[in-house]
Amino acid sequence: MKKVLPQSFFTRLVAKVAPELLGKYLVRRIEGKEVAYKITETEMYDGEGDLACHASRGKTSRTEVMYEKGGVFYVYFTYGMHYMLNVVTGDKGYPSAVLIRGVEGKNGPGRITKFLQIDKSLNGKSAARKSGLWFEDRGVKVVKKNIKKTPRIGVDYAGPVWSKKLWRFALVDRTPLDMGRKKPERARARSELRRELSLRQNH
Repeated sequence: MKKVLPQSFFTRLVAKVAPELLGKYLVRRIEGKEVAYKITETEMYDGEGDLACHASRGKTSRTEVMYEKGGVFYVYFTYGMHYMLNVVTGDKGYPSAVLIRGVEGKNGPGRITKFLQIDKSLNGKSAARKSGLWFEDRGVKVVKKNIKKTPRIGVDYAGPVWSKKLWRFALVDRTPLDMGRKKPERARARSELRRELSLRQNH
């Protein structure tokens, strides 16, 4: 099942959108070919009061896209090296967004944008097929116990309160290692038992 996430998914509170993007797929069309990667890590930025949010200094030419209605991309250049991909959330006039920090096989927002050829040309564009970059629900179910919440990365400048908010969400596998080993062990035991019974029948 593949379902493109509609704009209504993003017009909700950022605190709902950020964790619910885990397990969804970021889909990119490049030269007519589509590639998709499961989202494994996000961060939320919530309004002018959030001192880690770019909008904490108000509306500027850089941040004006954050004040748009949810469902458009906010892409900016940082450290003179990387583009960072965010999707705006909430109602028009309220600046909030989700940073896509990690996808399956690619950790780090700068690596994602470089790999998927994402740049400033997508800033302000809709998260929809027509833009060549969008999100899909492919039926992956994520339970709360598999979501790890931590402080956001690289926001110490926001001070002791805002830098400590548990607004980074990461998808983790909490399956114990021994559980992962039990299935092959049982399979080997069954195989050995069948082989032993076969040898007995042939004697």
